[in-house]
Amino acid sequence: MPQFEFSTFLPQMVWLAIFFAVLYFGVVRLTLPKVGRVIEAREDQVSGDLSAAQGAKAESDRMAADYDAGVAAAQDAARARVAEARAAAALSIEAKLKASNAAIEAKSGAAQAELDAARSSALGEIEGVAASIAADIVERLTGERPAETVAAVAARGAIA
Repeated sequence: MPQFEFSTFLPQMVWLAIFFAVLYFGVVRLTLPKVGRVIEAREDQVSGDLSAAQGAKAESDRMAADYDAGVAAAQDAARARVAEARAAAALSIEAKLKASNAAIEAKSGAAQAELDAARSSALGEIEGVAASIAADIVERLTGERPAETVAAVAARGAIA
């Protein structure tokens, strides 16, 4: 094995040092700065993207809060309109109810007046019939017919 021969050991070490130096300076001095710049550029881009994402998230959070506030305001306005509509409907129903009650009261009063008139008429006819029947009964029992006014007063007293 040639690497274990002491006569070629020193020249091999020199050549190893030369190739190591060439590779070191070729790779480390020339290539690594380029790789470092690429890594730094990527880090800058990633940090810029992260800051842009954070800004976009903050903006979207603000927009979501504005949207929620708008929805809440619209809901409040809708609730107010519903309350106004309910109040207006209640007032309208109350007015119609009052008008209906007034109409019912008027009809009830007219019907009561008709009933009272019919009752008076019926009582008058009943008194007349009762007086006539009472006069007929007295005439059959006594043979004499009493006066119509006396029979009417007696029938009125018996009915009341």
